[in-house]
Amino acid sequence: MNYTNELLEECGFTSAQKILSGKWSMLIILLLQERTMRFNEIQRFFPDITHATLTKQLRMLEEYGVVVRNVYSQIPPKVEYSLSDIGKKLEPILDSVMVWGREYKEYQNTSTIKEKL
Repeated sequence: MNYTNELLEECGFTSAQKILSGKWSMLIILLLQERTMRFNEIQRFFPDITHATLTKQLRMLEEYGVVVRNVYSQIPPKVEYSLSDIGKKLEPILDSVMVWGREYKEYQNTSTIKEKL
């Protein structure tokens, strides 16, 4: 491994990018900021996401420690997803990303960059 790769592995930005880079990751985290939810509740918010993709994204976020999966031993089975303490710390970051996204949309609407996209 070269020096640059070692630096990237230690970089906080690289860690954050790995967690947030999934197509649905930020949206799932944003949704779970509101409250604890069950799988089907999350899926109803995102009708374009497949069952398999949502499962994969939730598992990845759980592996990274951002999402907590609580399984209740009852019949029928009950599983709930919520943000962990470290996941909750993403709230101001995602709020900033949302503000930037709105500003960028305004910029696109008033700029010649719209023609390039």
